[in-house]
Amino acid sequence: MATTVYDPFDADFQVDPYPAYQALRDAGPVHLHIGEPEFYALPRFADVWQAARDPATFSSAHGLTFYPDEIATLGLAPTIVMLDPPRHTALRRRISHGFTPKRIVAMEPLIREFVRGRVDAIERRVADGEPVDLHRDFSSPIPTFVLAHLLGVPPADRAKFDPWVTALTRLQDGGFSLDALQADGAVQAVGEMFAYFGDLITVRRGSPGDDLISALTGAEVDGERLTDWDILGFCFVMVAGGNDTTGNLISHGVALLDEYPDQRARLLAEPELLPGAILEFLRMEGSVQALARTTTRAVAIGDTEIPAGRKVMLMYGSANRDEREFGDTADRLDIAREISRHLGFAGGPHLCIGSHLARLQARIAFEELLWRQPAIGVDTAAAARLPSAFTRGWTALPATGIRPTRVSV
Repeated sequence: MATTVYDPFDADFQVDPYPAYQALRDAGPVHLHIGEPEFYALPRFADVWQAARDPATFSSAHGLTFYPDEIATLGLAPTIVMLDPPRHTALRRRISHGFTPKRIVAMEPLIREFVRGRVDAIERRVADGEPVDLHRDFSSPIPTFVLAHLLGVPPADRAKFDPWVTALTRLQDGGFSLDALQADGAVQAVGEMFAYFGDLITVRRGSPGDDLISALTGAEVDGERLTDWDILGFCFVMVAGGNDTTGNLISHGVALLDEYPDQRARLLAEPELLPGAILEFLRMEGSVQALARTTTRAVAIGDTEIPAGRKVMLMYGSANRDEREFGDTADRLDIAREISRHLGFAGGPHLCIGSHLARLQARIAFEELLWRQPAIGVDTAAAARLPSAFTRGWTALPATGIRPTRVSV
């Protein structure tokens, strides 16, 4: 075992973590990060894949970050991502009934109409001589609209989502000093989100609609209805895990195609490659780079024994570029790559429950954007990365190559 050669809070690492990931994978399968916080890290694909599928050893019940007390400090609902089987299995089964493929597929016309409107809007901005930020003006609004619609949030309230997502990112990366989080406004934002959805759940219990919260109010686990706290936990996961991650997937895809123009040309010529290309975007630039588990027993990986009760980072971003799994071209975009397994949506019992919805949104986004604006690119020199040890994303991503009128192809 080696001491880690990276600092997850270092600004240069957060901009480009991949050289550090390579060094970690080459040095060994297990690393101990000494300092504050102290944790173990798994950078190789096979080890992360196995750990994600072994909740009996690698537990989610103590939180998903470096810190030992995130759930208690913040007063979080027992979200599905912070539960282990059997409770996790039972709750996920009931939630899945409200998150059916039929419900997701039925949203396609609505999503497509919204995405076309966003493309129209950025074309108008260019025609008026205004700059376009791909992430702010196109990618990010799509999942905000979709999740708000899915949860039954009225249109007038949908602007609330962005501050909540920003706050949740600060929770991940700022440590868990209650005084610091209160001063930063993060605890207040989480409280506002819980209060809002608590009120919405009450309304839906009395007057159900055709939305996911209404479906969950009627769901049961082991003969018992889901509690408000159960449903609040799911709303938390949806906002925290389904909003910026999907927006970043779309933005990353455009940026990668701009970096690899031969791959963009091939995708335009062979649109049937798009579903696989989306998985390749996610492999190359995963929105979630790492999440933690806590060991329930001592476990040996390679020649290292990790003691019980220790935080272990599952380094998805590193694992998805592991040459041992993806070959010598693991660090290059290949939209025709055959991907039999990957960790872009995590894995095991905690495989992202919204993965089908995320892929649907990304597919529609690329179908509408690339076919109308085949030369679209990004100015990465002027872009700004989200400062995060866990999330790979953007705060600014200026767009280039947009024609001001609709293009026929």
